[in-house]
Amino acid sequence: MNKALIIGNGESRSWYNPSKCTIGDKSVITWGCNAIYRDGPVDNIVAMDYAMQQEIYDSGYTKNCCSWFANWNPVPSSVADVLLMGNQTPKEFIHRSKKRTDLAVISGKDPFTNRLHRNQSALSVLDHRVKEIKKDFPHLDEKDLKEKVHKDIGVWITYVNEDDIINSISGHEGWSAGCTAMDLACELTTCGEIYILGFDLSSYDEPLNNIYKGTDNYLSSDAKGFNTSNWLNQMQFVFEKHSSTQFYWVSTPLSKDRYSLSKAFDLGLKNKNVGYLTKTEFCDKLTIT
Repeated sequence: MNKALIIGNGESRSWYNPSKCTIGDKSVITWGCNAIYRDGPVDNIVAMDYAMQQEIYDSGYTKNCCSWFANWNPVPSSVADVLLMGNQTPKEFIHRSKKRTDLAVISGKDPFTNRLHRNQSALSVLDHRVKEIKKDFPHLDEKDLKEKVHKDIGVWITYVNEDDIINSISGHEGWSAGCTAMDLACELTTCGEIYILGFDLSSYDEPLNNIYKGTDNYLSSDAKGFNTSNWLNQMQFVFEKHSSTQFYWVSTPLSKDRYSLSKAFDLGLKNKNVGYLTKTEFCDKLTIT
């Protein structure tokens, strides 16, 4: 029976680089998330973020890796031209991939969709959204909130080829790439053991915990963290759904937030199929050098 290693991008896995580390246990199938492609090969890569999907595709990485992208549905590229014809969306919100082909995947959110007035600019729409959130959550840092609201707004037009082998993910709307990879690994492969690495928790009172922060298509290096309740809920769903699979959470989630840590360990108490490993124990079990 196979084993699966799900590689998240939390800072606890900064020591693990797929191009430098060797897994001695050949029954292990690897699943990586988002920008892990920059560091080396994995058997499967999962991307829910549209900007990352375009970046990964343009890099050519998908030619040699089994890829799983959210809502990846190619249409004739002429459709993109029609959609943008006469559209007032500013150029900075339209992201086209490098090479024009006859097919394209169109993804994202047009900032004009929710405008209040015909002449309202995209930026003013986003600023209005920030003010609305700030009104309900006055403790949030406005600069940080603005960065997060602006990050995933735009339209991504990725030109693709007919013979691409990219799997479209559906039914995981709002999920993180890591939790989606966990679920897919259980659904699609016969894995008796699932190891999750780099699944760190954070809180708004801590710096963003991601090894790629400050790089293209990620938040800045000084951005604040997230409330990880949604991640924990998604993990709980996967643990319950795949109760016959043994999960090992590698390296206790790095967080100073006692509430997040207690919630993480609660998952082990609630689910008999969840255990915890140190880095050393993990390397020994999978013979990682």
